[in-house]
Amino acid sequence: MLSSITPFTERSRGHRYWVTATWFVLGALVGGLTLGAGAALLAKGVSGVGLGSRPVALSIVAAICALGAAAVDTGVFGDWLPIIRRQVDDGWLSRYRPWFYGAGFGWQIGVGVATYVMTAAVFLLVVLAALSARPATAVALGALFGLARGLTVLLTSRAGSPERLRSLHRRMAQAGPTVRGSVIAVEIVVAVIALTQEWLISGIIVGVAAGLGAVAWSVRHRVSRPALAPSAQVVKS
Repeated sequence: MLSSITPFTERSRGHRYWVTATWFVLGALVGGLTLGAGAALLAKGVSGVGLGSRPVALSIVAAICALGAAAVDTGVFGDWLPIIRRQVDDGWLSRYRPWFYGAGFGWQIGVGVATYVMTAAVFLLVVLAALSARPATAVALGALFGLARGLTVLLTSRAGSPERLRSLHRRMAQAGPTVRGSVIAVEIVVAVIALTQEWLISGIIVGVAAGLGAVAWSVRHRVSRPALAPSAQVVKS
């Protein structure tokens, strides 16, 4: 989205950037609420079958899923990512009004699973929301997720020329490995937190072992994701 909605591209279409960006953020929030609503149904199911009263079981499942997500993102199971290889239809930019493509693109980004999924953490979020066994919590998590993704459109607020946009893309490409490593670290921390709710020592041991294992695997196999081509980087999400 970082080339589709920018100050200079919106000017070229005769639109105002801040209006389109606002619609994008609102659409992303609704998308997040949509994802949260789906997770809320799962949370209600978890509560309905009585798992909500079994915190030990839920903690174990959460830890396993978090470690599994970290393993996928590290590349232990091979090149699974990206998942759902789809991007928004940039034909909308010339066919529809800014409120429509802004909100439409935002919803697809905010719902999380309608376009390219570059990390297993997206699915982990849904799993954790469901394991909360609290529909309201699941909806809130979805809304926060969608809003955070929607606000990324504001990264282009100062990209008033093609040169500035290219500079932004270069900085984001350089930050890619750091961001991926941070996501993996968060997934491992989630696993540790889930386990330490019941077993402090075992949780710490598993977390440290998983972290060291991820680092060792990355170093040994030089795990790295192929960078998207310059023309594709700017439209993938």
